[in-house]
Order: sequence, then structure tokens, then C-alpha cells
Amino acid sequence: MENIRNTPETDSPNSSGNSSERPAWMSDPLVNAIPAKKLQFLEELFAQGQGKSQKEMMAYLMPAMKRAKQENLTFTPQEVSAAIAAIKKYSSEEELKKIDKILKKADKAENHSTGK
Repeated sequence: MENIRNTPETDSPNSSGNSSERPAWMSDPLVNAIPAKKLQFLEELFAQGQGKSQKEMMAYLMPAMKRAKQENLTFTPQEVSAAIAAIKKYSSEEELKKIDKILKKADKAENHSTGK
């Protein structure tokens, strides 16, 4: 997901010195309300997930979510929606298809585990 890691063309004058290292989606207004620690976790999740097949990504996500729970990082449905929307804004058509497939599989897995 190369485009996700690109930085915006114009950085905010209030942004920190490492804005050039931040993915563009992390500076998007959609995720302004999400705490930095949560954004960092998501950034690591997506960075380490790059280049993985859909099957590899699903196998990677389960331990990552367990780690988030151990670190007391819980995401509200609003935070998840905002992060996904921001990431999608900076994704290519191919990346969007991959994201949608992963989200559908994750939703099926969650519904299966909750008995829905």
C-alpha cells in the first residue's frame, strides 16, 4: 500500500518535525480526534502488512489485535470508520480492492465469532 505511506503535498505549519515520515492519512482531518498512540499502532499495522497476501494479512491481524488489547488500545466504531475512510482517501484503486476484501473477511470472522 505504497500510497498510504506518502505524505501530503502541503504539511500543516503546526505539524511536528517528523511530518515527512508520517503517512498522509495520519494527517487527514478525519483522524484528528484519534489519539496519537492509536494512530501509531494503526500505522505500524499497515506498514507491516504491506506486501502480504490477503491470507497472510488475516493471519497477521489476529495477533496484532491481541497485542492492541494487551496494550489497552481499544478502538471505537467511529475511530475505526474514520481511520479506514482516511486510509482509503490515499489509496490506489488496487489498494482499495484489497482493503475491501480484507474488511469483508474481517467482518465475516467477527460476525462468526459473535454468533451473528
